Amino acid sequence: MKFGCAFREYLEEEREMLLDKKCAHIEYLRLKKVLKSCQGCKQLHTCSHSDLNQNQSCQCQSCSLCDQMFFSELMKEASDIVGYFNSRVRHILHLHIATGMKSYVLRLRQCFKDDRQALEQEGRILIEYIAMNSIAMRKILKKYDKVHKSVNGENFKSRMLAEHIELLHSPWLIELGAFYLNSSGRDGCELNGISGHFSCDLNIDEAVMTLSLPDSIKLEFNLTCAICLDFVFNPYALGCCHFFCKSCACSAASVMIFQGLKASSPESKCPICREVGVFSKAMPMLELDLLVKRRCNKYWKERVVVDRSDTLKQSKEFWNMQSTYATGL
Repeated sequence: MKFGCAFREYLEEEREMLLDKKCAHIEYLRLKKVLKSCQGCKQLHTCSHSDLNQNQSCQCQSCSLCDQMFFSELMKEASDIVGYFNSRVRHILHLHIATGMKSYVLRLRQCFKDDRQALEQEGRILIEYIAMNSIAMRKILKKYDKVHKSVNGENFKSRMLAEHIELLHSPWLIELGAFYLNSSGRDGCELNGISGHFSCDLNIDEAVMTLSLPDSIKLEFNLTCAICLDFVFNPYALGCCHFFCKSCACSAASVMIFQGLKASSPESKCPICREVGVFSKAMPMLELDLLVKRRCNKYWKERVVVDRSDTLKQSKEFWNMQSTYATGL
């Protein structure tokens, strides 16, 4: 079955299961029709230059109609998809890791309704939602480059990465995957709607979360901190989507652990991509930390001891400096 038909069937089936029936998606079929109507633009350009020799061919690198239809519309669609996906994942995780009175109310509700199973089901649906739209985006950009014999579509992917709206490179997807593994207790799951597979492998040598999709797409999310080169502990994702241990991120931002990443300077740069202003947008990855705690409990406990010791040491040094400054001694 061609992807266009499969994508249409997916929209008819899966969108009925999503809570918001007006959720965004890639207008794959409509944009494909625009490409078909634009294929004649190559012929308009090919024979218009009489000075081309036999070894040269005029290539239509862009089309004003396609550029306007594609790159502005796709950017908006991708932004809307990422916004919807992130908000729904945030809602699921908020319910899953609720504490205090909210946790008590949710547990009371479970006597009458299996909320855990409902959340797990919605998590699987959201993984398929972001995956299917990502495949649609990838295919339509590939078709654009094929029609126009250009690399504009490939360059658009880089632009999406730079603006942090690339569909499959989000810390929320990692959090959702960790949630699914935590709630199901399994090492992976089959994504029936797209013939894909989601899995996680945590061992002494490496920590990898894998998402396998059709068209030989295989994403591997490395769960190793790029600073300490160990499993991430108490991970925080920065605004640029790179994530580190909280203590490592605080060290990179030149702030103390007890102060937190919000206290970092606006000029602090990500240790990987060197983007500024990303520490103030840091978010805790609680599900990933819970996954490491459950799968590598001995390691997690050892890191807790080290982290508490470092926090206490830094706190003492900080208050000693404050005391010395105040007293002048």
